[in-house]
Amino acid sequence: MDMVIQLIIIMIFLELMEAHLQRADTLGEMIDRLYVYYNKSVFLFFIYHPTFYFVLCVALYLDTFNIYIIIILLFKVFDVFFKIEMIKQRYQVKNMDSELAEMLNSKIAPWMGFLGLFTYVPLLFMAISS
Repeated sequence: MDMVIQLIIIMIFLELMEAHLQRADTLGEMIDRLYVYYNKSVFLFFIYHPTFYFVLCVALYLDTFNIYIIIILLFKVFDVFFKIEMIKQRYQVKNMDSELAEMLNSKIAPWMGFLGLFTYVPLLFMAISS
């Protein structure tokens, strides 16, 4: 089996696992679930984002730092820090804008959990194959 195919299969598995771990009906429920891990340990919170570490390891191992890898890493970093900021706003500061609070209560479409699968896997394939 070619190394590219192996890396893509691992990425698909990790994206599906991450989507399953962070699955929720609303963004607020997802933030509530992640807060449980964040409250226990920030390292436990970061473990629930395995694709970031996988992409970073692939980039370092293959010595590939092209635009596709950088896009994936930037999106992943923004995703993690957005979730951390939502946790801080909701549980520590407890002073959230009304628009943001309303956004946390809006429904998430079932296919949104798989958005990372349809975004990051093709980007990783382009990064590895270019």
